[in-house]
Amino acid sequence: MMGFLARWARRLSWRETAQVFQTSWEAVYRSVEWFVQWGLARRKLEGIQAIGIDEIHWGKGKRADNFLTVIYQIDSQCRRLLWVGRRRTQATLRRGLASLGPAVVTGLRFVCSDMWRAYLKVIATKAPQALHVLDRFHITMHLNQAVDQVRRAESGRLRGRAVAGKLKHMRWQLLRRGSRVRGQAKQRLRGLLYSKLATGRAWMLKESFQDFWRYHSLIWVNAFLDVWCARALRSRIEPMTKVARMLRSHQELLLNWFRAKGEISAGAVEGLNNKIRVVTRRSYGFRTYDAMEIALFHTLGRLPEPESTHRFC
Repeated sequence: MMGFLARWARRLSWRETAQVFQTSWEAVYRSVEWFVQWGLARRKLEGIQAIGIDEIHWGKGKRADNFLTVIYQIDSQCRRLLWVGRRRTQATLRRGLASLGPAVVTGLRFVCSDMWRAYLKVIATKAPQALHVLDRFHITMHLNQAVDQVRRAESGRLRGRAVAGKLKHMRWQLLRRGSRVRGQAKQRLRGLLYSKLATGRAWMLKESFQDFWRYHSLIWVNAFLDVWCARALRSRIEPMTKVARMLRSHQELLLNWFRAKGEISAGAVEGLNNKIRVVTRRSYGFRTYDAMEIALFHTLGRLPEPESTHRFC
């Protein structure tokens, strides 16, 4: 019965599972908890060559306890949640890598993460043999945030002037990739570029950086990054110069993305993060961390399951 409820709890929310099978939420929770503990005790951590490390926000507020550090396996043949822990500190990540065991950590070929300093230090210390790849999606996020900061600052500075109308209702058009903007929005974007406002120049810098990911030669990639950073610094747009300095300081790690090209998919980390958000949204927020952890392993852990005489879902 516990296995039956736990399997249905993957398809329905825990509350719906309890209502459909006329039992209590606590009975479903205990079933899922037993199911996860059984699987964790019997799972095999073998053949792991690539992991992704990221932090996600859960609950309300921005306190340290509202962030989780997650470790995924992102090999092409297996993508699953390996470990989750509270906070996004060096101590948390060390604890997570220790839980995987020295055999797993020393056997890693690739590690994918963002530019969070705590993670960079621990990865360099604990897995120096692995090729450390920076997540492309986080770099794009930094560029989008910089453009949005420029837009907000310029809108406030030009408030009351006719030229401020060019920035009105343009937030999402500026954050989207240029090739996906259509119709009147594209015309307004073109007019913004001709106006020579700082927002238009910042957007142009963001869009031109997309060419970085299309190169194959490390020599040309280095040359492109040097030219782009020089343009960003000469623009004197503070948020963009900040991003340029950040990219220069992590230049060697950026090049690892090309060294590992075709071997791992950095988008796997973002895809698993989206699944975590779906789990938390479907639950309408867990009150305790323990329930949150059990739900994540239940859905994303790909744990071994006890044998059952019949399968109903």
